[in-house]
Amino acid sequence: MEVERTELGEDPAALARDLRAGGPGGDAAVEGRVREIIDRVDRDGDEAVLALTSALDTGGGAPEPLRVGAGELAAARRDIPPELEDALERAAANVRAVAEAEIGADTEVTGAEGQRIRVRELPVRRAAVYAPGGRAPYPSTVVMGAVTAQVAGVEEVVVCAPPGPAGAHPAILGACALLGVEEVYRMGGAQAVAALALGTRAVAAVDVIVGPGNAYVQEAKRLLAHRVGIDGFAGPSELLVLAGPGAEAPLVALDLLAQAEHGPGSIVALVATEPAVLDAVAAELDRLDATAATADRCVLALAASAEAALAFAEALAPEHLELVGAEAEALAPRVSRAGCLFIGATGATAFGDYVAGSNHVLPTGGAARFASGLSPRHFRRRMTEVRIGDAAAALAGPGAVIARAEGFERHAESMEARMGENPAP
Repeated sequence: MEVERTELGEDPAALARDLRAGGPGGDAAVEGRVREIIDRVDRDGDEAVLALTSALDTGGGAPEPLRVGAGELAAARRDIPPELEDALERAAANVRAVAEAEIGADTEVTGAEGQRIRVRELPVRRAAVYAPGGRAPYPSTVVMGAVTAQVAGVEEVVVCAPPGPAGAHPAILGACALLGVEEVYRMGGAQAVAALALGTRAVAAVDVIVGPGNAYVQEAKRLLAHRVGIDGFAGPSELLVLAGPGAEAPLVALDLLAQAEHGPGSIVALVATEPAVLDAVAAELDRLDATAATADRCVLALAASAEAALAFAEALAPEHLELVGAEAEALAPRVSRAGCLFIGATGATAFGDYVAGSNHVLPTGGAARFASGLSPRHFRRRMTEVRIGDAAAALAGPGAVIARAEGFERHAESMEARMGENPAP
């Protein structure tokens, strides 16, 4: 990883644009290949998924059945190392507590004319969690997705993960068994998303697909968003640290390098308001051998003030934002564009990746301007119940005026036909 030093300058958004340049999305080659995969799965179903799994995941070897058997899940559960089992249980408990606090209640409103409108929150019936497994297995993503879906009330929670030449990773299978997920598929990539969205003989279609993944996984979610609910388009990981006076350089450097472990394309940046802080972090990165990190670059920028640093953060809208140093608490209430905000010297982003209870499936690519991290709301929908009752007489007149202004005579007549009625509620 190359460490670059710069200054924010008069236009903080300029550096944000530079960091985003060449980012994910808009790759015609990826889109074309994903369209081919989706069409193939739509046409050939399980045969296509198995063939693509062999070609892309298992090194040409004959893939195992797509669905993981109950006995295999039980064995994986027994084989989880005790320390990993304890850690996953702690993570699941914290994620569950936060998710339960986010569940909304049904509400009812009575209009001025007496009509009653009830807004109900209902879970989807089937939801899938994609757990990446290319560079490394992600049992933590199983926790983040499955626990949140369970809290949302989803009846059937599905997990899929790409198998390697040795098959499905035991840590992922063990996490599924630990959380009571019984429907698990060893498939990945765009073909897995297509199978889950469209349905095959072996894989029943789901209502929502969530979870991170590579460019092909995300492109498949984007292309199939008209057929299935998705959590968003997840690009490479992002971390911005705003460091004020008193920031601890060794901790900041470790946090930057931790996010750099996510690989090429990751955005890793520090903005400091004091040259001494910037110098100290640069020295720590050198001591820890930042060149060995797999991210492409780490940008260290000097800001003229905390105001300028905050303006840059708002322009970037990063997936993860850390505030450290003496001004952290004062700046925190002013942050409005970040996937997840970490405050104070002990607030390492890594805690959010695993055990804090916040969800690590977060908006990237600047989507924190309008999107939220994974929550029960991604697995729930709102349905409205309408009871007009005696309000028909009062509402039909203005309703008919609007309908006729739009050229819909029968709409108007449909409402006016109820003006003289007094139906039961």
